[in-house]
Amino acid sequence: MLSSLNFDPVSLPFAMVVGVAGLVWLARALDGASKRVVAVTGLLYGLGFMGPCIWWMNAVSAGAYIGLFVAEALFFVPIMLALRAATRLRWWPLWGAGVWVAGEWARGRFPFTGFPWGRLAHTSIDTPFAPYARLVAMPGTSAVLFLVAALLVVVVVGPGRRARIGAAAGVIALTVVGAVLPTGIAGSDGTRQVALVQGNVPGVFLTWPRGEILDLHLAETERLADAVAAGTVPRPDMVLWPENATDIDPYHDAVTRGRIESLSARIGAPILVGGLFDGPTVDTAYNSGVVWTADGPGERYDKLKPVPFGEYVPFRKQAGSVVGRLARDIPRDMLAGDEPGALTIGDTRIGDTICYDIAYDDVTRRAVDGGAQMIVVQTSNAAFTGTSQPEQQWDISRLRAIETGRWVVVPSTNGITGVVDPSGRSVERAPLHEPALVNTQVTLASGRTPALVIGRYLEWLLVATGVGAWWLGTRRRKEAGPL
Repeated sequence: MLSSLNFDPVSLPFAMVVGVAGLVWLARALDGASKRVVAVTGLLYGLGFMGPCIWWMNAVSAGAYIGLFVAEALFFVPIMLALRAATRLRWWPLWGAGVWVAGEWARGRFPFTGFPWGRLAHTSIDTPFAPYARLVAMPGTSAVLFLVAALLVVVVVGPGRRARIGAAAGVIALTVVGAVLPTGIAGSDGTRQVALVQGNVPGVFLTWPRGEILDLHLAETERLADAVAAGTVPRPDMVLWPENATDIDPYHDAVTRGRIESLSARIGAPILVGGLFDGPTVDTAYNSGVVWTADGPGERYDKLKPVPFGEYVPFRKQAGSVVGRLARDIPRDMLAGDEPGALTIGDTRIGDTICYDIAYDDVTRRAVDGGAQMIVVQTSNAAFTGTSQPEQQWDISRLRAIETGRWVVVPSTNGITGVVDPSGRSVERAPLHEPALVNTQVTLASGRTPALVIGRYLEWLLVATGVGAWWLGTRRRKEAGPL
């Protein structure tokens, strides 16, 4: 449970590093124990960590919460077995770092699209270790923090004075290096004025009449248009709506389409419209962001990582017989897109992501590879009002800004709507749970950070290291040698 305290709502710095250090100590202490004992230890850690960390999933349903946190906790069974094996090897802290990253890699990909939440790297925000994200990406940052945890174990129970001093020096060095690593824009390429619209939602999740969410976002955008016309705010180069900002499909509803196009013409800027759009069948849909101008729809991003049992229902017939509300709450299955969110809006190339997309490394990387000069996170946290989920997601967005060297802007239906600079600093946040506007200037980026260049290859190397550690360590019967 200690590890979970590093995440909002507690946000206790370094709690997960200490928790992982305790887990590593147990892995070494259980060297001669049976696999069953080690597996149960890993499961108990996983339950104690993931249960409190994603307590907010109860806002969807108790069943969804229990299913998700138990599924995630099960990953810590093989992680613990692999850690025990790794600690038998010489230089085991390095092998162990590979094991931990391999575990996060697996959690972020399986089952279905995975759930890359609660990563060790996520705890680096607002610490000296956050700049590592720009250098070695999220997987590398997790490896660095695991290495710190492992070295702390050596400091406390090391095999000798020399090893303990060396481990302490390693912790200090990793901390100092992180503190002096640069952050910031990856090649400045001009500025843009960006307006974020937070329309709010008109009541408790899934209780509002059709069209009310659209009306709220139209009304707030009209307020922006009036302010621009009056000269009280600068004219934006783009207007960004959140995920699910329209609950009526403007492709098929002429009135909705006309209202959006009229507002775009009044403001003199394109609008990125977030909504649920019809799929190829009546039982399917897309969660998308569409660039809409006075002349109609343009480029479009369909969410790459729709959420199982949140946006689509795997094994719908079987699952529906167990949880009857699935058919009511998720009447259509959201289909995954196949193209990155690199969109041209006006004269700017943005990297669009939708909600949980921001937690997946490849989604933002593919967008930047497609020329994105800034990152947009269209999100709707209406289901999680009053929980810790929005703050946890906000911290991930802040780390993405550091990792990519780009400004990250987040339009949300009811919060958190805001702007993050490439150093991970929260520049501006709108009030929660009320209609609001944010109109600010951001700097575009033209370059790529080291993390974007080497991140995927470093992750593969670390995963291979972790698998190799498990294989080698299971064949090692004697105690690990000194560092």
